[in-house]
This record gives sequence, C-alpha cells and structure tokens, in this order.
Amino acid sequence: MKLINGIQFADMVKMGAHHLFQNADYVDALNVFPVPDGDTGTNMNLSMTSGAKETAAHTGEHIGKTAQALSKGLLMGARGNSGVILSQLFRGFGKSVEQYETLTANQFAQALNYGVETAYKAVMKPVEGTILTVAKDAAKKAVEVSETEEDIPTLMAAIVEEAKLSLNRTPDLLPVLKEVGVVDSGGQGLVFVYEGFLASLKGEALPEKTVSNSMDDLVSAEHHKSVQGFMDTADIEFGFCTEFMVRLEEGKKAFDETQFRNDLSAYGDSLLVISDEEVAKIHIHSETPGEVLTYGQQYGDLIKIKIENMREQHSEIVGDNFTKEVPSKKAEVHPYAVVTVAMGSGVSELLKSLGASAVIEGGQTMNPSTEDIVKAIEAVGAERVLILPNNKNIIMAAEQAVEVLGIEAAVVPTKTIPQGMAAILAFNAQATVEENQKNMTNAFAHVKTGQVTFAVRDTSIDGVEIKKDDFMAIAEGKIILSNPSKEESATSLAKALIDEDAEIVTVIYGEDVSEEEANDLAAFIEAQFEDVEVEVYNGKQPLYPYILSVE
Repeated sequence: MKLINGIQFADMVKMGAHHLFQNADYVDALNVFPVPDGDTGTNMNLSMTSGAKETAAHTGEHIGKTAQALSKGLLMGARGNSGVILSQLFRGFGKSVEQYETLTANQFAQALNYGVETAYKAVMKPVEGTILTVAKDAAKKAVEVSETEEDIPTLMAAIVEEAKLSLNRTPDLLPVLKEVGVVDSGGQGLVFVYEGFLASLKGEALPEKTVSNSMDDLVSAEHHKSVQGFMDTADIEFGFCTEFMVRLEEGKKAFDETQFRNDLSAYGDSLLVISDEEVAKIHIHSETPGEVLTYGQQYGDLIKIKIENMREQHSEIVGDNFTKEVPSKKAEVHPYAVVTVAMGSGVSELLKSLGASAVIEGGQTMNPSTEDIVKAIEAVGAERVLILPNNKNIIMAAEQAVEVLGIEAAVVPTKTIPQGMAAILAFNAQATVEENQKNMTNAFAHVKTGQVTFAVRDTSIDGVEIKKDDFMAIAEGKIILSNPSKEESATSLAKALIDEDAEIVTVIYGEDVSEEEANDLAAFIEAQFEDVEVEVYNGKQPLYPYILSVE
C-alpha cells in the first residue's frame, strides 16, 4: 500500500479512537499523582472521540480535507493538557497535508513530524518523558524509515514499535515515573491511537482491552473514583441544574428568604438561595425547571437564567453524544467579562459573588473542553474576556479557546480556586485585557493553596508513603502527608501553610464535610495563629473535603 486517501485515513482515525476508548481506564490508572483528578485517559478519549466524530461527518477521498476535519474536531473537543497536546499533534499533521488528495509513506511521516513541531511550540515548557517525547521519537523513526520504505502499513508498524520503545523509556526521563513504577499516561494513550491506526491499515481486529502483565503489580486498571463514577445516568433523580436570579420588585409578592427557600425545596435538591434587598440568586437541581422559574417570577423579573441537562453532562463523561450547554435564554451582553471554572455550587456562587460573570462547571475529573469554554464565553456575549481555568490541566484548553474566539481575550493562568479568587478581586473593568492579565496574575502569585483529598491507590511520592483511601494533605501542589484521619490531615495542612506573614485564611469545605467539622478546623487555626482572620465557606465541592487559601 503505497498511498492512502481520505476514506482510509478516516478509518484509521475511527480505529484509533475506538482502541483508546476501550483502554481509557487503563490510561487513567497510570497517572502518577494519586488524587482523583488525574484522568488523562478520559481526557484523551473524549478529545479523540470528538475528532473521530467530525472526521466521520466529513469523510471523502481527499485526505487533506479529512485531516482538516480531524483537526477541527480535536481542537474543539480537546480536554486537559493531554487532549490539547493530542489536538496540536494532529493540527500540525492536518496543516501539513491540507493540499494532498493522497499521501505517500514519506508524506505521512513528514506530516507526523510537523505535528510534533506544532505541539512543542504550543507547550510553554515542554517536558520530556511525556506524550511529547513518544510522539517525537515515533515521528523521527517514521521519517527515517520512509526514506527507504514505501509500504505505509510497514511504516506504521515501525511507528508503533518505536512509540512503545519510547514509552518504556519515559521513566528514565521523568524520575517521578520511575519512583512510582509506571510509564507516562499520555504517551500510553498515544500508543493506543497508533495501534488503532496500524490495525486499520492491516485490516486486523484489536482486542477489546489491552492488559500489560508488567504493570499488573504496579497499578490498578480500575477507573479513578469520580463524581460521575458513583452513579448511572438513569440514577440522577433531578436532571436539570437550574440557576437564575430574581430582580425583586415592589408590587410583587413580598420576598421572605426562608419561606422562598422552603417553597423551592419541594422542587428538587442541591438548593442554594442567596439574597439582598434587590436580587435573589437561586441554584437548584430540579426535574421541572419551568415550574421553578414560574414560582420565582412571582417576586420579580427573572435574569441570568441558565439550565443544564445533567443527564447529558453525565453521559458525555462516560462517552455518549450530547450538547453540554443548554441555556434556556440568551444571556445578557457584557462589555467585559471574567469567565472561570469550578466544581461545587457553593464555590461557583462564591466566585460569582466576587465578580465572575460566568462559572463553567468543571475541574477535577471533569475538565471542560475547548468547545465548552468557547460556548460559555459566547453565551455571556462579552466584547472582552479574561479566562481563569483554576486548574493546571485546563490552562491549555483555555488558551486554545482564546485562539478560536473572535474577540479580545486572554488567559489568567490560575491553577487553584484560591488563586482564582485572588485574581478576580484584582480585576479592573477600566483596564485593558493585557493590563488585567498582568495585574490578576501578580495578585494570585501571593496566595498559597492547600487541599485535602483522598488517595486512589497505594504509592510513594517524595518520601511520603500513601495508602489507598487515606486523606492526603497537599500544600502548593506537593503531598506532605497521608493520614487515615481527615481532621489530622486538615490541621497538619494548615500548620504547613500558615506562617507569620499570613493574614487571612479561607476554609472552603466540601460536600462530605459538615458545618460543625469546618468550624472546628477554623477554631483550631484561630487558636494556633492568633493574628490570622479565618473565613469559612460551604463550597459543596466533590472529592476535596477542604480547600485552604492563605494570604
């Protein structure tokens, strides 16, 4: 086979996406950090699936046009760093071949190499021993082999072989991989994609699951615990996340927050009502959002309405098709907006109260795609936008969204909720996007973040022995303690973060922590550090019992 066309390439993409889908949980299990948010396999799977859908919808003989469809689908569906890098690899590939109707072995190899160059340019600080290295080594081998080999299946076999060899070398390049005893998760995901390509070219079937015996004693191939993993889609009792505001008016029904809250509680769960003299903000999960809105309308005009189908959201996480954002009304137009990302209704309300125009549901275990971010910004309708990812694994998707948007926009590279809070407070509606980006970045640099979460497996990192289901204290991204006690992990974290320069400590407690437990932690901090002011918020975030902000 000396030439491949668009139809053949589309089948390669289909097989690659399917093989990755079948093994996404295995890729997830290779994540080094034992927290419940290292879903490389999930992110790559959803990204590649988006690319495959777009490719299938625009398949033709012309391989350049088919590759462009893959590039577009991956670009919009990219989630997490691994998904964005995957999209960049095939973005460069697509750019390289856009004029070709068919590809020779050498042209295919050169396109892979151009994809690697594109991906490296997209990453600010490329790290070797990752998916980038595996892609680079495989492409280099492809170029070398294609100088003498014209048969494309033979070339692809050499690419797969070199990708596997490179993957096995990743622990020698990244010490943390060697310490934990795994290969790079993103690199493994790319190997699965390339194995699918080869199977398509050879007309062979692939096993439903790939089992690596050498890894059986090192990692568990079960999917990480996540919010979505605890239930089936059909188990969601109240399917619509409904958020809106009521502009309270004289002449309408007199507003009493307690009565309002009690009445709304009959329509669903996860109810949050916050009000002042002019406006009431409401969040509720309900099966009948229309009735909720009708009830609220008794008190005044409804504004900033957003309704999301959580069953569709859940289905996307497990691989089904759907449109994530389903607003019931076009959002108001803003000249300037701050769009951020968070999980937990309480955290979202906190960020909005500080000045966020919109909060995209996402974060740990659920990284929003480039398309999700673009749609959220378009729904706001702002002329200028600052994007706060609040998660290191969302920054690249946010930066990719900036490229897609047709408005003035920039990313403030926040990696945590506390950083996002500090950045929002520094926002100035009178400043330029560039000025805000600089000032907001400087503002969050002075905030320290602590997190308490549970371990998803036994491991050892930086000398800390970690047991599955223990609570880990993470200070500024570094695991400092693993303990069966949630309380001891939280108090140890506080002592590690707070120093003589600290003035304000914010405790954001999650859905598995009671108000009494959170207040006990606050009392401990106040007793230990007399000059520190402590604020406590119910963030209702999953997976992370405590998030601490120290300023």
